[in-house]
Amino acid sequence: MVGNTISYMKLQGYKGCCGFQQLCLVRIFVFVLLACLSSNCQPTQESQKEYVRVKRSHFPDSFLFGASTAAAQIEGSTKFGGKGQSVWDQFIREFPEKITDNSNLEVAADSYNRFKEDVSILKDLGVNAYRFSIPWTRILPDGTLGGGINREGINHCNSFFDELIKNGIEPFVTLLHFDSPEALESKYGGFLNHSIVNDFKDYVDICFKTFGDRVKNWITINEPLIMAKMGYSMGVGPPGRCSDRKMCPNGNADTEPYIVAHNVLLAHATAAKLYKKEYQATQVDKDGSPYWSNEGGSIFLYVYPKGLYKLFNYVFCSNTI
Repeated sequence: MVGNTISYMKLQGYKGCCGFQQLCLVRIFVFVLLACLSSNCQPTQESQKEYVRVKRSHFPDSFLFGASTAAAQIEGSTKFGGKGQSVWDQFIREFPEKITDNSNLEVAADSYNRFKEDVSILKDLGVNAYRFSIPWTRILPDGTLGGGINREGINHCNSFFDELIKNGIEPFVTLLHFDSPEALESKYGGFLNHSIVNDFKDYVDICFKTFGDRVKNWITINEPLIMAKMGYSMGVGPPGRCSDRKMCPNGNADTEPYIVAHNVLLAHATAAKLYKKEYQATQVDKDGSPYWSNEGGSIFLYVYPKGLYKLFNYVFCSNTI
């Protein structure tokens, strides 16, 4: 899997996920570490020759090979298509000195305008799954249902999902990847305020209802620890709060990270409960079985499919990289 490691906030259960027939994309990073640690990352010349012989046929037919991105990293068009501003947009404006290369999110990889090219590249790469995020403010520009739904954003997402499905690529959608609405930060302090839980619920409800016929794999919130630590303890991410007044104009690192983490967990739980109650029974696979399992959620896979161990050693432990 290319890109980010992922939060433990994955909505639990996708049928077969982390079983012997299918490996959760959200866990691949763990296996990479295990493979490297267990081999001490010291492949011999002979073993490397063996790794090169790893074939796709060594994996189960249902095994997913995927790539991963986040909207803020690649999408661009932060001021177009009806999109509202995110906390990252504001952070870059307010603390430009904290961005090493003085870059911003306005163009990025221009994926908003070039998503068909991106899907074509994914297809050429040979992956059959793609993990990415929907910007909250692309759907609800000011973060609230009362502020209106951005139909242009809905249409864009529909076109993107349709393009993925048409090309045989399964979408894995993150609902929040660090880019919460700046309007809610200004209105009531964002994740420092419990009010964000209900606003997040309204947003994910729209996503489940509108895209759930094609999206069967949902990730609620990416890396909540990073949100709380970087944004409210260290001040190096939005909203740039910490206790050190040389680094941050406002904030309290002794309390705020815990308040934020608490509200993030509540937001996740609220979204999960909503899905299970309102959508689990109707958003089913082709065999009529719910994609959401009641068997305890995602677990780690402790048995490597044939070839997986060799592949990780070759890709991540080879001294030729």
